[in-house]
Amino acid sequence: MNTKTDPALSSPPARLSTAVILAAGRGTRMKSERPKVMHPLAGRPMLRYLLDNAAQVFDRIVVVIGPGMDDVAALAAPHAVVVQHDRLGTGHAARQAESVFGDGDVAVLYGDNPLITPGTMRALLAQRRCDDTGLALLAMEPADPAKYGRVVTRDGQVARIVEWADATPAERAIGLCNAGVLCADAADFRRWLDGISNDNAQGEYYLGDVVARAVADGRHVRAVVAPEDELRGINSRAELAQAEACVQARLRQAAMAGGTTLVAPDTVFLCADTVLEPDTVVHPHVVFGPGVHVRRGTEIHAFSHVEGAVVGPDAQIGPYARLRPGTDVGAQARVGNFVELKATTLGAGAKASHLTYLGNATVGGGANIGAGTITCNYDGVFKHATEIGADSFIGSDSVLVAPVRVGARALTAAGSVITHDVPDGAMALGRARQANRAGYADTFRDRLKKKKEQG
Repeated sequence: MNTKTDPALSSPPARLSTAVILAAGRGTRMKSERPKVMHPLAGRPMLRYLLDNAAQVFDRIVVVIGPGMDDVAALAAPHAVVVQHDRLGTGHAARQAESVFGDGDVAVLYGDNPLITPGTMRALLAQRRCDDTGLALLAMEPADPAKYGRVVTRDGQVARIVEWADATPAERAIGLCNAGVLCADAADFRRWLDGISNDNAQGEYYLGDVVARAVADGRHVRAVVAPEDELRGINSRAELAQAEACVQARLRQAAMAGGTTLVAPDTVFLCADTVLEPDTVVHPHVVFGPGVHVRRGTEIHAFSHVEGAVVGPDAQIGPYARLRPGTDVGAQARVGNFVELKATTLGAGAKASHLTYLGNATVGGGANIGAGTITCNYDGVFKHATEIGADSFIGSDSVLVAPVRVGARALTAAGSVITHDVPDGAMALGRARQANRAGYADTFRDRLKKKKEQG
């Protein structure tokens, strides 16, 4: 028996959603030649946060950039990019993307407002898809409303947005403030955008004027209230610092929730890609640069700086240690006070406990590097490698002139300059022979004293 599905009973096709991100700002108030959205937060360009979060919610992403912003276009890839050749306001910027709005729902976000979470974006989209909502917008209730535009509501709907400069005292007393993010049906959005005017002192087209067009159309406009920290705009270096503090607070909370002990959380600075495995301990005043993975059980002591490194498990780092890019510290290894490692592998159980520089080096497991040891890895043109074998002992103040190999179980005498390979199990002594001259110290002092007396 053949059966047919009644079209009336079939599920309607899912509506596609598009996020348009306005990222053409030049960062004039930041006094920077770098595009505003390329300024970093926790080691990552601010636009990257918005792209990653929007990709979890919207089917498509379109980024509006300014002319000559090749670095922004590269960061936006593989998402679509359109260029706003004339900067005539936010409404004009959104118009540049009209041809790629599609037929579903469109949300317009700002690249300099990068901290909106996927949850808030989903809430905005869900509100827009409610049957009675023609336009949804994001709003906040900041501790200090300052000069934000106010959201005037009536019977649970947004009646209008009033800028602070134009607001009455009663309107300025309203705590609900406009964040500028809008979401509407694509066809409605096109019509409202095409209807806004630049009849204002600046001669610009403002995206916020879409709200008045929607109200004039008799459509319901509703606000989705989100936390102030998510809706924080960045237009100055001071606001960039405030946003950095928000990002750091999120990263610290995530690290502790994941099983890391931060002894003094507010003094630890993380990057967006920092990986701290459970049972790691981070002491005060530690800075993590990009590309760090700290394995389980490792302890990072105070005033250490770690960047581009893999550490542990169960390693001990610092205090006052610096791990530079290309460093790999093995299980139960020890990097102590005032030790710097760059492009160096420190084997399991190896120790460099104090006052040491190891660059372009491979150190075998169980080796001990004495205080004051340095690898001379750079000849002014090329970098050269040093290999230190397993269970070797490098005496204090040894200078290892690369390229050189110190074999397994080998030993270098303190104060040696090692310029040739040391075989496995051998001892190398590379210093001048000591000669003692009896009484010379007293004679030397007497000479200095007479010279001083003679003037």
